[in-house]
Amino acid sequence: MNPLLRNSDAHVFVERLESPQLVPEDEHHLDRALRLEETDPITVSDGHGRWATATWSRRRGLELTSQIFSDRERPTLTIGCAIPKGERPELLVQKLTELGIDRISLFETARSVVRWDDERRSNRAERLKRVAREAAMQSRRTFLPRIEFTTFDRMIQRNGMALAEPGGRDPIDEAVTGILVGPEGGFDREELDVALPKISLSRHILRVETAAIVAAAMLVSHHG
Repeated sequence: MNPLLRNSDAHVFVERLESPQLVPEDEHHLDRALRLEETDPITVSDGHGRWATATWSRRRGLELTSQIFSDRERPTLTIGCAIPKGERPELLVQKLTELGIDRISLFETARSVVRWDDERRSNRAERLKRVAREAAMQSRRTFLPRIEFTTFDRMIQRNGMALAEPGGRDPIDEAVTGILVGPEGGFDREELDVALPKISLSRHILRVETAAIVAAAMLVSHHG
């Protein structure tokens, strides 16, 4: 990580770096929670890999103090998984964002217990995007992850996908840029029969969110 990002007192996101404006929630966080002084160094990003150092005050707003840097893009790393129970999707999104996953895809499988209708998906999507944004600020990311609700059939059509399956013997190599995690009951036989690599995450049966976190760590470690 760039030392300027690591050592900043806060990291925030804006729509445009050329004319940076904070949303009210972030202003409140910098002012009331962090109690930043005008000279405290922060970093600001557009969520697409471009960022700069800055200072902030209520009197003067955001002022960039460096050139705009652009982080190098790597292959898009994806974790797709069956929707976890309860509040676990928030934990899932938080930890995958911290680890550096670029796309988080939630879907239903034949053995899924959790099934969300369109209204539930819409309501939870906004909350999950906020969780991802907060986690990206905390972890000093310059790319915001994409969060989507999709289907298993669509996921297996994408290039670079593999299935997480106990006993799988395929390695993570340069061609694997995404891992799909099933529900705690596992993928059914028809789903396992798709022509994708099978990757083992553990000798044991993991919860959905645990398996997704392990898969993410493996992907990020391999691709750097």
